[in-house]
Amino acid sequence: MPDSLPVAQVQRVVDGDTLRLSDGRSVRMIGLNAPETGKKGQSAQPFAEAAKRRLQTLVDDSGGQVSLRVGEQATDHYGRTLANVYGRNGANLEAQLLAEGLGYLVAVSPNVALVNCQQAAEKTARQTGLGVWRNSPVQSPDQINTGGFAVVSGQVTNVQRNGGGIWIEFSDALVLRIAPDLVKQFDTAALLRLKGQSIEARGWIVDRSRRGGLKSGQARWMMPITHPAMLNTSIN
Repeated sequence: MPDSLPVAQVQRVVDGDTLRLSDGRSVRMIGLNAPETGKKGQSAQPFAEAAKRRLQTLVDDSGGQVSLRVGEQATDHYGRTLANVYGRNGANLEAQLLAEGLGYLVAVSPNVALVNCQQAAEKTARQTGLGVWRNSPVQSPDQINTGGFAVVSGQVTNVQRNGGGIWIEFSDALVLRIAPDLVKQFDTAALLRLKGQSIEARGWIVDRSRRGGLKSGQARWMMPITHPAMLNTSIN
């Protein structure tokens, strides 16, 4: 844990990746996407309650206080504080939850300071089949039928680069998009050679049909890729 981080009192654990602080702030933990708890009449995703309970235990073990390393991007579009969260013993709480399979690694630039540590933590859970990795959550592009977070694996049918960034297509089912301002973080030449290869990607699926209709030949579902850690091109 970095030295001299601010300490905050936790009022309550909202879910497996969100805390409410006594000062009124909501904190979204950087690098971790826990399964969704049941909201608006929907049932909870597998391991959502387990993730929430485990985070509560980690907070309790820390005396109800945590240290925060606020991200380079300090808030999200909901106004929540974005931070890496540490317990009193100096351990990163996101990495602990990832290592137990109670969430997925997510990397959203520029808040990627701990991405290597968090990748290693998730790898441990995945290799041993813990939590969300007990039954593989990986979907094929053809299985996508709703928005939200997903891990997908399939064969690339086309790659193109234009003013909108780099587009990686899986037939007409799904397209991945790397925005122009993020392209420099990737090995562009390697991406442009992906046609015919099987890759894995993760991120939040967007339904483009809700944006006023699709052009002929466009995939309905799009997944923005926010960092190289969200793309695994070496699964062949």
